[in-house]
Amino acid sequence: MHDHDNCRFYNRVKDFTVEDLAAFHGHLGSYLVVGYRIGRYVRAHFCNDPFLLHATICCSAKPPESCIADGVQIGSGCTLGKRNIEVVQSSDLHCEFEANGKKLHVVPRPEIVRASGVSSEADAERFAEEIARLQDDRIFDVYNL
Repeated sequence: MHDHDNCRFYNRVKDFTVEDLAAFHGHLGSYLVVGYRIGRYVRAHFCNDPFLLHATICCSAKPPESCIADGVQIGSGCTLGKRNIEVVQSSDLHCEFEANGKKLHVVPRPEIVRASGVSSEADAERFAEEIARLQDDRIFDVYNL
């Protein structure tokens, strides 16, 4: 267990811009933005402590779907280094979160996922920027388990 009582940098929350997300990931894409928004939602409404939270990303386990994991990582604070995020191969794209004995299931909206198949990198960036401006309930659905 970690003792963070005297830490200045424990559990810091930052709003990342699409530019920040692209710098982290290497480019800007819709799955990255969707994952980030899911992670931010979970942090704000489910568990704000990245040491108590665990994320499981269920996806095809290959790009572009697996890029959702990078977004969840930066949005939720669940990281590979803390070993509290994992990617599980699945034909059903969704994210599962656990904290304090509770579970949350988050599913990207079908129209967002279907529309992500764009023809150029510039189109992909524009679509990702559009997603970033949407309300959460237009991007994903949330289910308490």
